[in-house]
Amino acid sequence: MYFGSDNQTGASPKVLGMLAEANNEYSHGYGDDRWTDQAIEALKALFECDLEAYFVATGTAANSLALSCMVQPWEAILCHDSAHIILDESTAPELFTGGARMLSVSNGQGKITPEHLENYFQTIGTDYPHNVRATALSIAQASESGLVYTPTEISALSRVAKGNGLSIHMDGARFANAVASQQVTPAELSWKAGVDVLCLGATKCGALCAEVVIFFNKELAKTFIHRRKRGGHLLSKGRVFGAQMVGWLQDDHWLELAKHANTQAAKLAETINGIDGLQLVWPVESNELFVVMPKGLATYLRDAGAEFYDWYVDTLPPNVTLQDDQQFARLVTSFATQDSHRQEFSELIRGYFIS
Repeated sequence: MYFGSDNQTGASPKVLGMLAEANNEYSHGYGDDRWTDQAIEALKALFECDLEAYFVATGTAANSLALSCMVQPWEAILCHDSAHIILDESTAPELFTGGARMLSVSNGQGKITPEHLENYFQTIGTDYPHNVRATALSIAQASESGLVYTPTEISALSRVAKGNGLSIHMDGARFANAVASQQVTPAELSWKAGVDVLCLGATKCGALCAEVVIFFNKELAKTFIHRRKRGGHLLSKGRVFGAQMVGWLQDDHWLELAKHANTQAAKLAETINGIDGLQLVWPVESNELFVVMPKGLATYLRDAGAEFYDWYVDTLPPNVTLQDDQQFARLVTSFATQDSHRQEFSELIRGYFIS
């Protein structure tokens, strides 16, 4: 009953198999290998466009290095109140950007809206250089609340952002889950809607460690190779990344894995919605569930072997008030979540309320 995070799983057998195959040959280093070449060609086909793609080991490195190409040290990045880059990546974005400021604009909502951006630009000071100028917007797909931005929503954000001189960065740690949820093409959910740079993560969805920074706006990529090397994120045995990505993308394996995780989350949501005393804070649109539950239930589930995280209380939407005897928790399903895991967890919940 592991619902702590989708990065607690290992890799899918198919991805591991491709990695083992790459391991059994000699290859040039630093990404000059056939696996990396195949992976980049596969990404171009997947996104239906020419692009530049660079691999790194972690999502934090991907986001921070990408943003460093999009802003100057004296500029700002607009993002969600609980964006990973502002809440869970320490000061890595500031380090790699040279000190660029991150400003939250979502006002407690599950997703950033065009109105949030418009309000920001209507109220922000423009006495430069005394006031900070925002030059990038970062959104997460799926969002920090497990919600999915539709192509229409991204396009609407893009119009406001680019009308005010901002380029758009997408933290795609769960981009696979978003694509599987929306049943749209990766292109429609990214560059066709206005995204300039996508950090596509495979680590949470079937890889061991494989993150790729994709530049749809190739002008922004000019300094990336130097920033990656300077930051210590250019891997000597680059085929480790390329092989994982080839196996992940082949025959839509990545979507198969994401769909499984999403389905398990949806079924778990059905159980939670059917029990008085539990509250889903946000609709379940990907593989994350945010739940308000009795503290006694949280203890009961953990004592029985279940794993999940207590979540940040200050990320609750304004219309949800946590009582003293309640706990706010996040549950995450993965490609490795089995029906038996979910069913055992559900039975424990029912048993707690019956007893």
